[in-house]
Amino acid sequence: MKDLVWDRTLSVDVPEIDEDHRRLVDLFNLLNHAVQEGESQAYVDAIMEELIACTVWHFKHEERLMLKHGYEGLAEHRTEHEDLIASVQALQQRLHDQGKPVLGDQIAFLEHWLTGHIFGADMKMGAYLGEMM
Repeated sequence: MKDLVWDRTLSVDVPEIDEDHRRLVDLFNLLNHAVQEGESQAYVDAIMEELIACTVWHFKHEERLMLKHGYEGLAEHRTEHEDLIASVQALQQRLHDQGKPVLGDQIAFLEHWLTGHIFGADMKMGAYLGEMM
């Protein structure tokens, strides 16, 4: 699978959120490379754990900004965050329980997991925050 490339299409036009998203893209690419290059399962697991932890922090960052600026879509956005974290944690647990490595299908899932949220809910939030900040 190809790397995700940060470009203008992924920007929500809120610099601090874009910076978080760049970091998440970098971690995704690191995970993708580790899987493609056959790195140890422990190393791949560590990257996955870091990706999840950074995502949890990032979601809290977004939620704080939405609270501060009175974003009316906060409850729905927060629910999407919770669902996204639950889905990736379930994937992580399933892989751990089965003792299986991350494969291309899971990488594709993670790419959609990351970009789908940015292109959907985050673009709406970014348009609102861009006007308010």
